Amino acid sequence: MFKVGDKVVYPMHGAGIIEAIEEKEVLGEKKQYYILRLPVGDMKVMIPISNCREVGLREVIDRASVPKVISILKGKSTAMSTNWNRRYRANLEKMRSGDIYEVAEVVRNLAKREKEKGLSSGERKMLENARQILISELALATELEEEKAQSLVDSAFA
Repeated sequence: MFKVGDKVVYPMHGAGIIEAIEEKEVLGEKKQYYILRLPVGDMKVMIPISNCREVGLREVIDRASVPKVISILKGKSTAMSTNWNRRYRANLEKMRSGDIYEVAEVVRNLAKREKEKGLSSGERKMLENARQILISELALATELEEEKAQSLVDSAFA
């Protein structure tokens, strides 16, 4: 169980800080909720404590893991299906996993594909979403401002 002040990742939304643990009544049912503030996009999210495992809530990576993320971004892209629909679904699965290394792969593969062949609007949106998720976690892991974390990601492609 997490506590107020913990830095966590909510898959498909990004990293944030638990601001409070509150009991709320939703649809006639009282439950304990984590109140999570996501700095990127300045959004607040309520996550029922009872199903934080199912949604994949996890701690932010530590600073020592950041170089591995950067090396994944700098690495060679992995083979992807030529069928955009299969490619999209495979990338979506990686993002849903909540694993930062898989999200980094999605960012790397789509960014390289965008340079070479361009992306469909759906994949472009997915790339932007994956970048935001990655940047939000790197910002909290390194205690950098969002812009500096963004530069860290961009420099991996330079």
